[in-house]
Amino acid sequence: MGAHALGAAAYAAKAAGLAAPDRADAVTDEVRWQLDHISAAARAALRLLPPVGENRSGPLGPGLLASGLLGRIIGDLQAGLAEADRPQATK
Repeated sequence: MGAHALGAAAYAAKAAGLAAPDRADAVTDEVRWQLDHISAAARAALRLLPPVGENRSGPLGPGLLASGLLGRIIGDLQAGLAEADRPQATK
């Protein structure tokens, strides 16, 4: 399910970019927002996934989620997840 979460997050960031074609940083801003608002439990679970494009048998292996803009966004998300703990939003 974690790969689906990353895929959904990537599609949301892609949609943010498409909705604001005049803002070059729209995708990056959406990725940053997602990373700032993810729960500690979800962050820990998603850190267990293999890097996008490296596991040939999993959903993050070569294919749609590993290529083009979606692949770059998922890579950015995974890099952000690997960073030291970020402040979490409160709900």
